[in-house]
Parts: sequence; structure tokens; C-alpha cells
Amino acid sequence: MNRRNRILRQSPAIRAMMQETNILPDDLMALLFINEGRDYKEEIPSMPGYYRLSLDYTLKEVKSLWSMGIKSVLLFVKIREELKDKEGKEALNPDGLMQQSIRAIKDACPGMVVMTDVALDPFSSDGHDGIVINGEIVNDPSVEVLAKMSLSHTQAGADFVAPSDMMDGRIAAIRNILESNGFTKTGILSYSAKYASCFYGPFRDALDSAPGFGDKKTYQMNPANRIEAIKETLMDVEEGADIVMVKPAMAYLDVIREVKNAVHVPVSAYHVSGEYSMIKAAAQRGWLNEDEAIMESTLAIKRAGTDLIATYFAKDIVRILS
Repeated sequence: MNRRNRILRQSPAIRAMMQETNILPDDLMALLFINEGRDYKEEIPSMPGYYRLSLDYTLKEVKSLWSMGIKSVLLFVKIREELKDKEGKEALNPDGLMQQSIRAIKDACPGMVVMTDVALDPFSSDGHDGIVINGEIVNDPSVEVLAKMSLSHTQAGADFVAPSDMMDGRIAAIRNILESNGFTKTGILSYSAKYASCFYGPFRDALDSAPGFGDKKTYQMNPANRIEAIKETLMDVEEGADIVMVKPAMAYLDVIREVKNAVHVPVSAYHVSGEYSMIKAAAQRGWLNEDEAIMESTLAIKRAGTDLIATYFAKDIVRILS
């Protein structure tokens, strides 16, 4: 034989030298669920080992993440039922939980890159990502509110806003409102290819944000479609997105690669709650090795073409790497 491929696999040191894909703490975005109150830490039943945290606990978590080398967080807030309405007005409250959290995190850990979820479902009594009128999730009125929501987050100190709603035209509207108010340094991480996936269930438990009626298929994408993801992503880049995202991650590795090949901006992917819970549940039953499953799935997401991975396993990954 002239070529023996196994030569390059024969020892741990050689395999490490030949490894094509590597994961660093810099590649990871930690996800935080913030609840009102103080001294509050509640495990999410459908996400073993993951918690809703009050702001005081959140600040401790952010400092811990920073000490581990994780430099970005994506924030989600759980709003009391009495603050929800059909217009999601609480989303624009300058002293709302999200705005308070942004200011507190930037004060406690100035270097941390703070990204914020922009969608109305946590604030809406209808549980949808946009405003509902006569049973329809209306696009343009929703975009207007989402742009104002992004401005409010930016005024509170967010480094990036992350619109996850999938309304048409929202990236351009957000970019315009930020520019017109002098916020020329705020980034937009766009959920460009967000699919109507069954893997979001535990997340909706975490924030109590399940739709009050119907589903989200009129704005989130059909899981059967690939070309549509490229179209959506290219449009978001044209409208001003700085980073684009594919969500979910594990079941959409082909889409991640297609998007990576099509754009010249950083590509992120969201390792979603259902993907997290599947690994956790199987590991708890002894059906697979948890650490190995975490690393293999994350390597697959990185190998597919991501520059940044939003993952509930962020701390686990750093622990395993170290």
C-alpha cells in the first residue's frame, strides 16, 4: 500500500494534531432564563440541570461564565401573567425585567457580550411572536413593536439584539431605528432560518410562552425546506444582519452548511432545548455517555460551519475541554 490512512489515527497526540474541527470557549454563547424576584433558582422540569434564575443569581452565573472563558450570553425573561397583554406592551418598559437585566449584567461584568431575545411571545397573552388581530399574526404592526423593543434593549446597554420572531422585514426596521437613534455600534444577530420545530417544547415550558392557539407555522419555516433558508438568510444580510442563525442545530446540519457557503457574515446555530433534553434524558437512563454525546453533537454543529453556537451545554463543554 502507498497510503495507509490509519497512520494518522494511531495515537492520541497524532489524532489531536490532525483534528480538523476544534471547539473553544470563544465559540459558545450561554443561554440564561431570568425570572423576577430575588434568591430564586428553580430547575426546569423538562431541562434537567438547567434553571430559571432571579437577577441576583443571574449575575453570579454571568461572573462564573466569564471566569470560564465564555464571553457572550443570550438573555430570555419570564414575565408574570398579569403583565402580559395582546400588544406585548411590557416589552417596551424601560424598567422591565429584560432592561433591568441588561443594565445589571453590563455593570457587573462589563466585558460580557450581552445579546437579547427580541420576540413578543414572552410578553403576549396570545403566546405568539407577533401581534394577533382577529386570529391572525399580523406582520407590519409586529415589526414596528419589535423595532421599538430592540431600541429599548440597546438603550439599556445590549451589545446585540437577536430577533427570533421571523416576521418579514424586521431586520431592516431594526437597523433603521438603531441608526436613526445614533446606535451605530449595536449588532443584530438574526434568527434567519428558524424552523417550526417540535424541539422547542422544553424552552416553552421554561418561559411559559407556548402559543395560546394554533401554532407558529405561518411565520416559522417548514422543516422540509432548504432553499427557503438560503433565501431568508440572504435577505437578512441585505437588510443589515451582522450574524445569522440557523435554529435548531442538530437536525439541520445540512442547512448550516448551505448557509455558511452562501454568506460572508458569521454563522451561528442554536442547540435547542429539545436537543439538550434528549441527551440529558438518554444519559440519565445510562443509554449513552453524556460527555461524549455533548462533545460529538457540538463538534458536528461546528463542523457544519458555525462560528458561534448558542447552547445549554456551554458550561459542560468548557468543563470537558479543561
